[in-house]
Amino acid sequence: MWDNPRLLNGVAGFLTGIAALALALIALQLLLGSPLFPLREITVSGALERVSRADVEAATRERVRGNFFAVRLAEVRAGLETLPWVRSVDVRRVWPDRLDIGLEEHVALARWGDRDLVSIHGERFAAQTDRKLPRFAGPEGSEREVTRRYRRFAGIVAPLGAGIERVVLTPRLAWQLRLENGLFLVLGRDSPAEPVEARLERFVAAYPATLAKIARRHEYVDLRYPNGFALRIRDLEG
Repeated sequence: MWDNPRLLNGVAGFLTGIAALALALIALQLLLGSPLFPLREITVSGALERVSRADVEAATRERVRGNFFAVRLAEVRAGLETLPWVRSVDVRRVWPDRLDIGLEEHVALARWGDRDLVSIHGERFAAQTDRKLPRFAGPEGSEREVTRRYRRFAGIVAPLGAGIERVVLTPRLAWQLRLENGLFLVLGRDSPAEPVEARLERFVAAYPATLAKIARRHEYVDLRYPNGFALRIRDLEG
């Protein structure tokens, strides 16, 4: 071995590399623990209505540790993502002593079930609000589709002067609507020949000349017919 220069050079290079790595690790530990680079300021930006400064401080208090280089951005981000109204988080260091936190809030569009909300992006999240919101229901994972169709349905029924109170997508993928005036609309399922929006448009177009002229209160309309619709009138029941 000692008579082999190439082998000796290889061993020397390996040992030199190990020593350099050890020195780098020691330097890194000294840097992370150094009091010379304190974190002096945390700024929070974003159009915030639901998330307060106190919420941010509570979510980051145990996660902002060490100096400018030692603070773990992933931990800070994870803490902020636990806040109910937070949709997205951006955390970055700004030399020499600042941590910038950018937050985007959820904007609630509707309620989902009894506890959750759905955002304007069709994302379901757990939070509380006193606002009057329509209610959505559907199979797991259908939040985006229900949100998309709600917008289309709302535009179609706007001439009726009543907003949508509830949108339901059944397990069989059939659509149902309840309007703010109490009218319940059964749209059925989409078909290759006719999407449910076409049935709803036909009903809205016919409404002024048909249901609008009926004095009795009508509460249920079945639109699953190719050339018309079925009506149930409460005053005629029994």
